Amino acid sequence: MPRYRIVFMGSPDFAIPALQTLAKTHDICAVYTQPAKPAGRGMKPTPVPVAAYAANMSMALFSPASLKPDDVQQQLAAHNADLFVVVAYGLLLPNTVLRLPKLGCINGHASLLPRWRGAAPIQRALAAGDTETGISAMLMDEGLDTGNVLMQRSCRIDPAETAGSLHDKLATLNAETLDDAVRDIINLLATAEPQDDSQALYAAKISPQEAEIDWALDTAKLDRHIRAFTPFPGAWCHGPKGRLRILRARPTDVARPADAPAGSIAGVSKAALHVSTGDGVMAIEQLQPAGKKPMHVADFLNGHKLVAGQMLAESSA
Repeated sequence: MPRYRIVFMGSPDFAIPALQTLAKTHDICAVYTQPAKPAGRGMKPTPVPVAAYAANMSMALFSPASLKPDDVQQQLAAHNADLFVVVAYGLLLPNTVLRLPKLGCINGHASLLPRWRGAAPIQRALAAGDTETGISAMLMDEGLDTGNVLMQRSCRIDPAETAGSLHDKLATLNAETLDDAVRDIINLLATAEPQDDSQALYAAKISPQEAEIDWALDTAKLDRHIRAFTPFPGAWCHGPKGRLRILRARPTDVARPADAPAGSIAGVSKAALHVSTGDGVMAIEQLQPAGKKPMHVADFLNGHKLVAGQMLAESSA
């Protein structure tokens, strides 16, 4: 099997399994990540996960703010890489950089392209109710996830899947797919297929505001919405004393009270808080009040006396 010189580019923990796998059989001559970001209560600059991993493994690490400066591009060229492998890097690769490696730049993207190009393919697939997704190993060009596809591997989306659980499944599948793609890169470059742009969907970046729960939606959409934003940024709604992040909820067969407004309490028990939706009832089992730790609904109800018929966002008298 050929052993290639690879510059690896990635930032979040999603990229780490791919880096681990490729490092077993290829020469990782450099790792590029985004610069350290403010984090924690003190908002101190903290290395992104791939940077922390690379430093711990004594890999050559670079974290430029941009790949556009001439000195950064000269540094990249000096690595004399066969391939750049990119996974959720988060920085634009200029055309001059795309042309540097001998065999091109490969991206591992968490969708079956051309569906869900862009920043949030995992969340968008869940919110849309997709039953299947996967990984696309793509030869990068100047467009946003528009390059020719080298290889794809599919993955079932389970009915109770959250963005967190699907993230972990796809991170493993991404590592396997990129490992296979790199092994067979010469043949795959000759057979790479262009994407059908007419089938493209864009997975826009997620905002915390978008994660707000609208209880007037039907139960199926609410179920997908909550799972799509779990654990990040967290689906949320207004509660008795501020925002509530809903960490675990499920559709239920509990009858919706006649004429009950969406967002009203349909029932209260130690097992779940039942909330009326546009067409049914959702059972909230785990949540997180603002400034507090995640908790089971029973613990939440110990401090909040909610009763049937009350609006979730209103405190009891």
